[in-house]
Amino acid sequence: VQLQASGGGLVQAGGSLRLSCTASGRTFSNDDMGWFRQAPGKEREFVAVISGSGSGSYYAASVKGRFTISRDSAKNTVYLQMNSLKPDDTAVYYCARGGWGPDPRQYDYWGQGTQVTVSS
Repeated sequence: VQLQASGGGLVQAGGSLRLSCTASGRTFSNDDMGWFRQAPGKEREFVAVISGSGSGSYYAASVKGRFTISRDSAKNTVYLQMNSLKPDDTAVYYCARGGWGPDPRQYDYWGQGTQVTVSS
């Protein structure tokens, strides 16, 4: 079972990126899926989570209104659309399965991470 995160890169402040997280080895279409991020020297931080049905979502206050989490169950993929990016959004972004909310201990499968760098 693997979660593969992709879509990171270098972008200027105010720009946009869309991250993808694709599952292989089993379907995650009924599972809650989340995104976290970790900046150098900081703890892993919750970003957003989406319910298995796709009908519910929850965001960290720092990204609400700028980021949107979505999923395509047919493709076994979860997305994170990031708009109005700020230098403070610079981090490695991870997708994870199975939890709901900001505690990373609730999530049991993790992707390898994708680097997002926002220049000022």
